[in-house]
Amino acid sequence: MNLITRRTALKLGAAGVATLAAAGPAAALVKITVTGGDFVPLPIAVPDFASSDPAFGREVTEIVRANLKRSGLFSIIDPASLPQQVGDINAAPAFESWRGTGADALVMGQVDRLGQVESSVRVWDTQAAAQVVGKSYATDSSSYRRIAHQVSDAIYTSLTGEGGYFDTRIVYVSESGPKANRVKRLAIMDQDGANVQYLTQGKTLALTPRFSPSSQMLSYMSFDDGNPQVYLLDLASGQQQRIGSFGEMTFSPRFSPDGRSVVFSVEQGGATNLYSLPIGSQQPQQLTSGAAIDTGASYSPDGARIVFESDRGGSQQIYMMGASGGGAQRISYGDGAYSTPVWSPKGDLIAFTKQQGGQFHIGTMQPDGSGERVLVSSYHAEGPTWAPNGRVMMFFKDPGGNDGPRLYSVDIWGRNEQQISTETFASDPAWSPLLT
Repeated sequence: MNLITRRTALKLGAAGVATLAAAGPAAALVKITVTGGDFVPLPIAVPDFASSDPAFGREVTEIVRANLKRSGLFSIIDPASLPQQVGDINAAPAFESWRGTGADALVMGQVDRLGQVESSVRVWDTQAAAQVVGKSYATDSSSYRRIAHQVSDAIYTSLTGEGGYFDTRIVYVSESGPKANRVKRLAIMDQDGANVQYLTQGKTLALTPRFSPSSQMLSYMSFDDGNPQVYLLDLASGQQQRIGSFGEMTFSPRFSPDGRSVVFSVEQGGATNLYSLPIGSQQPQQLTSGAAIDTGASYSPDGARIVFESDRGGSQQIYMMGASGGGAQRISYGDGAYSTPVWSPKGDLIAFTKQQGGQFHIGTMQPDGSGERVLVSSYHAEGPTWAPNGRVMMFFKDPGGNDGPRLYSVDIWGRNEQQISTETFASDPAWSPLLT
């Protein structure tokens, strides 16, 4: 094993991320397959990260442990039972001792505030006695939680072979106040509920926020001008602008995969059709026509196709067409009314909401409409959004009565459903791409 010194590792990591040493076994320790309920989380040992400030090292470690546990793929071994309470990235582990804890994988990390925050991590396969991955990160001191999320992504990816999703943000509609007079604001937070910021004041209604591919812009619908209209918000400057004046109402916007245009719905003369508009242009292209309600458009990852909901056939169903419009084909044929289709970042699945049998259902289907799978059923569940790895999604549930909506996540096998903590009631989440 060719270990290198921490100093060398941090030097390599000065540009942000670097590989510490040649990776060990390429095979993932966690095999992610659609096998149902017999999945057993991988036992993993994560001693506290070494640090000149032990409390800081422990705090970063707790974020990493929480991310891994929340994924549902890992079982964190009680830190108090570990043979080593603090990690050492510069020493090869005593593998026999670690195997005695039941750990199949071991994480050793170090983190320090040295003007900026610097962290190194090594992941070991205890059964093979070999390093799986070693990486180093650096960021400014105000973003130390991002270091923990980046480390979590490195661990997740090295052990599962899938992309991570922890260094991401969620934008959603924050709901507060009495049910009959709810104040709804746009809010943004880390995927674990930390670092909440409110983007609008709640003086007017703002709904359906969606990230641009760069995560620097949002599209959303606002009542600032009285009627629903589509706006863009620059997250860095806080500047917002209405995309233009088209029809009586514009709503349900979503960026194209290249971020250069927005697809949205326009209501005019009682009909609702889909349009696309290059950012900065005032000449939208009409994609659908007719008296139906066409809305909820979502691009395929390659930008070639659009999936959307429409009642053109007499009931609310999911349709697919080319990105330039025309030739729409129905793809949903199950019982009930289908809505909010969202294409997976991997392109292999489409998430949807379905109302059937007096319940709401969150599910997935393949792009040709086959393989429908219901993941969640509830009194009111709606608005699925994909994590960037296409293996986890978030949505909201509202139990009704005097309570309010809450955010939840679930994996694509319907496992590991759990509530995401928010300061207020929350609905209509949208998951950002990876920030790195």
